[in-house]
Formats: sequence, structure tokens, C-alpha cells
Amino acid sequence: MAYEENEVLKRLPDHLRQFINNQDYESYTPIDQAVWRYVMRKNVDYLQKVAHESYIGGLKKTGISTEYIPSMYGMNRILKDIGWAAVAVDGFIPPTAFMEFQAYNVLVIAEDIRQIQNIEYTPAPDIIHESAGHAPIIANPEYAEYLRRFGEIGSKAISSAEDYEMYEAIRHLSIVKEDRESDQKVIDRAEQRVLDLQNSITELSEMSKIRNLHWWTVEYGLIGDLKNPKIYGAGLLSSIGESKWCMRDEVKKLPYDLSAADVNFDITQPQPQLFVTPDFAHLNFILEQFANQMGLRKGGTEGIQQLIASKNLGTIEYNTGIQVSGTFKRVITDKHNHPIYIQTEGPTALSYHEKELIGHGINSHAHGFGSPVGKLENINIAIEDMSPYDLEAYKIREGEMTKLEFEGGITVEGEVITGTRNRAGKVLIVSFKNCTVKHYDEVLFHPDWGIYDMAIGKSIVSAFAGPADPTSFDMITHELETKNRKIEITPKVQKHRDLYKEVREIRENNSVTEEKLVSIFNTVQQEYADEWLLLVELYELAFKEDFEIQSQIKSHLENLKKSNEKIAHLIEDGIDLVGKSTESFEVSVS
Repeated sequence: MAYEENEVLKRLPDHLRQFINNQDYESYTPIDQAVWRYVMRKNVDYLQKVAHESYIGGLKKTGISTEYIPSMYGMNRILKDIGWAAVAVDGFIPPTAFMEFQAYNVLVIAEDIRQIQNIEYTPAPDIIHESAGHAPIIANPEYAEYLRRFGEIGSKAISSAEDYEMYEAIRHLSIVKEDRESDQKVIDRAEQRVLDLQNSITELSEMSKIRNLHWWTVEYGLIGDLKNPKIYGAGLLSSIGESKWCMRDEVKKLPYDLSAADVNFDITQPQPQLFVTPDFAHLNFILEQFANQMGLRKGGTEGIQQLIASKNLGTIEYNTGIQVSGTFKRVITDKHNHPIYIQTEGPTALSYHEKELIGHGINSHAHGFGSPVGKLENINIAIEDMSPYDLEAYKIREGEMTKLEFEGGITVEGEVITGTRNRAGKVLIVSFKNCTVKHYDEVLFHPDWGIYDMAIGKSIVSAFAGPADPTSFDMITHELETKNRKIEITPKVQKHRDLYKEVREIRENNSVTEEKLVSIFNTVQQEYADEWLLLVELYELAFKEDFEIQSQIKSHLENLKKSNEKIAHLIEDGIDLVGKSTESFEVSVS
């Protein structure tokens, strides 16, 4: 069983479930398990000194072990006690989906694990980053609420067309960088594509800005005092290299405020500056400040124009609560730049309080939707505020021909068929036949086009990404990647894996003998000249039992350090861990 369907997961809508993968736990190789163990042991050793106090305790509370790659089943049994859940996904998923998962108290965990050559850092989402980075801190209730609230707000942020390009470019980079068969030229081209897109961005969208806030808090956040901050960001907690780098003086420490939304980041490089929040409560304060600037809360012409520029599914909401979801193509404004008419193209749905209105789904509005915004000319009272008597007076009643003249030059002339009202009896929609809609001399709707449905409302109070009611649209468009994990394994590669497996079994079964270690050491020397991690594990066993072979293994590791500078510090860190008590690493929960 890949994961336990706890109460949190049962609430997930289908359009999010489509991203969930069944974690194939048996596909993790003994080398993968060794990579996890090395990173986690090193992280726990170092991070207990520099991480926020919630980290170590959070490992225990969320079921993260230093010895084994976590399973979704095990994590969900434990996460349910703090009101969260975890799901496996196949790498990068769209930012809106990622954030919406958070809104449902669900951690998204990429099931892949980084290759040994990327043991310190990888731009690709992997299980080390997602589980060992994100999961422990959500054990802190205040931070968990920030993450949830961030998901609610972030999933409504409007993206630009450039954002979608950037998402695909980053996703491609992560794939090729973790593909063992990728040519370096392919990786270089992918990195350059990301850099080119980053440099070409002239104006940041809502989604770009909120992704920046996510990066500088959830991923790379520091907390506490500017001069001596602690780590809480998952990107830092899961990266051996970055967690050390970030504490250096050359990395600027800036107070976290709203300006962080305008600071871009480069996923391919260590960060030149980081932001420090005084506490987790401050994160929510800044988030609400940002939300107040979003179309979600401001609406208006600007919000509609953002949706038009995004060229993607979005929603506007009238002050009456009626919501129009579709791909927006036009907004007509008055001399004060207030919206007076909105238009969509293609399938459109009308909703009220996130529930599709009966008879107003995409089948009814398959070719788009248009409607006035505002009050009638020379009439102080808005249509939505009119009593039945008022509606009669202005001939807005069934079977009557009427001509409605709106401020700004929009006219609606036709025979009233019916109206849709809310629970309080307020009119939300007025439907016409034989209807003509004009903006001065421009025809916006012709009688030959059928029934005209007019949304009621004097203003647009909200504009946000995605549909009001997700069930209105077919949003099941994601195809899970089929990873061919069962690639052809050469005898040499299989033997290499078997050696790792043997060492793990020796350690776990407490069946170590010097004879076994000598045999494995000789094989590594003869057949796997560049191997270092397995030798670190051998040295650990030999050191613990005080076998004579420990000096030979250490000498070989020292020679590897001299011959390969890129891994010298990794070997040194591994040796350093050996001399320390393993008690500090016992944070596993079965």
C-alpha cells in the first residue's frame, strides 16, 4: 500500500488527485537508501545547532527516519494526528496545484531521490527535500497554519504567459539533471533556457511575486535575530551545502518584508541573500499584506486585465457574489477606467459562492459570455438592490420588453424571460430573448445568437486564477509520467548495488566481521575506483568494532580526497560523522 487514505486526503478534489502517484517503494535501490542516510545523518548533526527548534522534534512527530527513505503509508499514519497528509507526485506539478494541495493540508512529495553526484543539492524536487525539508516544520502549529493559508491565497494568484514557459523550463531542467543518461550539453542548454527566461522577464505577475515569497520563506527562510538566525526553510534544511553556505557572512541577511515579493531567485545557484522573519506570526502578516494587493481582493479593471494577459482559465466575482469563470478576452472601461463590460471566449460557467448555478454551465455558455458591470444611467439604486416594486417600475419583469441603459454607454434591449435569485431573493441573473446588447454603436450581442444572460452587479470585487467551481470544467488533464525504473542493469551495476545492500544488512543485523569488511573493501578497490559513500559506511562499521582494516579504508578515502576535490568535503564530513555517537540520529518512527 503506497499511502493511507486518511481523513485529510478524503477531502481532496479529483483535479488534485490526478497528480498523485503510487509510491513504488521497492524501486529505491540500496544506493538510494545510502544517499538518504548520509544526507539525513549529516543534516541532523549540523541542523540541531542551526535549525529552528521545531526541526528535530518535527522529525519525530512526522515519522521521518534518518535510516530509511520514508513511505507515504507510514507518514500518513503519523501526519493525521497533526491534521495533515502527504502524497507522492512525479516531480514538478503546476504551481497552482502545488499550492492548492497546501490549502488542503497536504504535503506534496516528489517520490524520486537525487543521484549521488547531486547529493548536496538538486534543482529537481526529490523526497529528501520534500519530506525531510517540509514535513518537520509543519509540526509547529503556527507555521502549519501559514503554509495552509499560503496555499489558499497562492492558488488564486494569476499567472502570466511567461510563467507557464518558466514552469516548463524549470521542470525540464530538473528532469535532465537527474537523468543518469543526460549529456552535459543537454543540461547546459536547459540551464541556459532557465536563465534566458529569468533575464527576459520585465514585469512580475502575481504568481511570480507569490512564488518569490514562497521561495524566501517556505524554501529558504530564516527566523529569529538578523545576526544569529535559525533555519526553517525546506530548501536549506534538505541541502547539506546550502545549510552551511547560508550561515556565512557573505550571504546577506535582510529583514523579511513585502519587498521580498520583488526579489527573484536563481534555482541553479546558491542564494546571495536571505530574508529573516522575527517569528512565524510575521509571515502571516506579510502574506495578508500581499493578498490585499492581489486581484483576489481588489478586483476591478486591473484584475480583469491580468486574467486576459494570462490567457488561462480565471474567475471574476461581482459584488453580488455571482462568479464568471472562463478565459477572459476583453474588458470595456469607462473614462474613469472602471469596467463596464466583460467578455470571455470559449466554455464559461456561472457560479454563486463557488457552486455552479443550475443551467449556467459550460454547455449553456460554450462559446463565451458577456455582461455589463455597473449601475443604470441616472438611477441611484443598483439593480441588485431593487425591490420587487422597483423592478416593476423599470419594466424588469417577465414578458416585458425593456431597454436598460447603463453608465458608460452599454445598452441591453430585449424581452425579459426570467431571473435567477439568491437565497435572500436578490436578483443575480436576468435572462432575455430577442436581445441586443451594444456599446454605443458596437454590437456585443445579437438577437440571432440566442438567449442572453445578464449578470447583475455594480462592481467587480475579485479576480483570481482558476474556476470558482472546479467541477464546472474538465480539469483532469495531467498524465502521470511512466518512469521506466526497470531499465537494463549490467552485472557490474547490480553487483555495486548488492554491495550496498550487504553493508546495510551487516549494520542492521549486527553481523559485522572483519573478514566481510575486508572482502567488500577489496572488491571496491578493484572494481569501483571512484566509490566513496560505500567506503564511508565500511569505515563506520570498522571504526565501531575497532577492526584493523579501518586504517586501510581511511587511507583509501584520504587518497580519494586528494584525487577528486569535488567530493573531498563529502568524504571528510562522512569520516567526521563516524567518530560521533549515533544516539543523536535515533529519531526514527516505524
